[in-house]
Amino acid sequence: MWRQTRDNTAFRSAIERTLPASLCAQAQARITRWEQYRATPLLGLPAMAAAAGLAAIHCKDEGPRFGLGSFKALGGAYAVALATAQQPGRMTVTCATEGNHGRSVAWGAQRAGVDCVIFLHAGVSPAREAAIAQYSARIIRVPGDYDDAVRACAQVAAQNGWQIISDTTWEGYEDIPKWVMAGYSVLAQELQAQLPQAPTHVFLQGGVGGMAAALMASLERCWPDAGMRYILVEPRSAACLMASARAGGEYRNTPGPFDTISAGLACGEPSRAVLEIICQGSDMMLALDDAAIKHAVRRFARPSQGDPAIVSGASGAAGLAGLQTVLATPILQQALALDQHSRVLLINTENDTDPQAYRDILQED
Repeated sequence: MWRQTRDNTAFRSAIERTLPASLCAQAQARITRWEQYRATPLLGLPAMAAAAGLAAIHCKDEGPRFGLGSFKALGGAYAVALATAQQPGRMTVTCATEGNHGRSVAWGAQRAGVDCVIFLHAGVSPAREAAIAQYSARIIRVPGDYDDAVRACAQVAAQNGWQIISDTTWEGYEDIPKWVMAGYSVLAQELQAQLPQAPTHVFLQGGVGGMAAALMASLERCWPDAGMRYILVEPRSAACLMASARAGGEYRNTPGPFDTISAGLACGEPSRAVLEIICQGSDMMLALDDAAIKHAVRRFARPSQGDPAIVSGASGAAGLAGLQTVLATPILQQALALDQHSRVLLINTENDTDPQAYRDILQED
C-alpha cells in the first residue's frame, strides 16, 4: 500500500502538461460520430452500497464497447484512425498486447483498410489470440512477458517501417500513446452525462497507467471542484506504478515473471509520460493478490438481490477488489474517509475476454 496527501495544484499542472484538453476534445468529437458508437451503461449497485454503509456505488461497464469486450476499443482503434488520416496510403500498424489493446488495434486497422501485425508473448491465451486474429491481423509470438513483446515489436517495426500503435510510452515515443489516452477520455464524457453528481472515490486499474491517467485527467475536467479521491489497484507481482510513486515519481520497473491472473495489468514497465499525473493525483495505491481479484469477479457475477450481475474479467474486477480491500481494513477506510456519504465509482474495464479463464474463476469456491 502507498498513500499521500495530494497537492492539487501540482496535480492540475501535470494534467495540462501531459494530456491537453484539446487532444481529448478532438478524440471525443471523432469517436462519438462513429457509426457503431453507443455509450456503455452505468450500473447502480444499491444493495452492495447499503451493505458496505456507503451512499452509492456505480460501475461503468465497458464490456459492450464496440463489441470488443473492453475499454481498449476506444484507444487503439482511434489512434489507428488518426495515424492513417495523417499518413494516407497503404501502411502496416503494429503493437504488443496482452489481448485487449491488440484487438482494438486490429479492429481499427480493418476499419481503416490497412495491414496489422500484433505481437503476443508466450503467456497470452489462445482465446485472446483468436479474438485478435478474427480481424485479419498477423500474429507474431515471442518468448518472455509483455515487456519483452513491447521491445520485440519496437525492433521489428523499426526494421520494416511499420507504425507502432502502443498504449505505453518510452523515450522518443509519446504522441501516439497520448492519442490512445485521449480516446479513453470518452469514458469521462459519458460519465458526466450519466452520473447525477460527482463521485467522491474512484477506483482505477493500474497496468502501464494510461487508462488511469486519462480518467483522472478527464474526470477532474468534468468536476473540477469535487475533490475526488483516486485509488489505483495493481497486481502484487506487477506493481510498477506503486514502485514509481515510492521513488518520488521517478520511473521504476518491476521485473517479471508476473504471477497474476489479471493479464491486462501484468506490466512491469510503466508508461513514462503518465507518471506525473499518476503520482501527483493518486491518493492511494493498492497491490493485491489473485485471491482478492477472483473474489471480486465472483461478487460481480453473483450480486446481492436488487443489483445487476456484471460479467467481468480479472482485470475488470480489480477496482472492486480494491474497494473490498479498503472496506475490510478499517485503517485504510478511515484514511480515505470512505463512509455513509461516499459515492464510489468503479470501472469494469473488460468482460470475459478469455471465456475459459472466466469460467474457471466462477467455478472456484
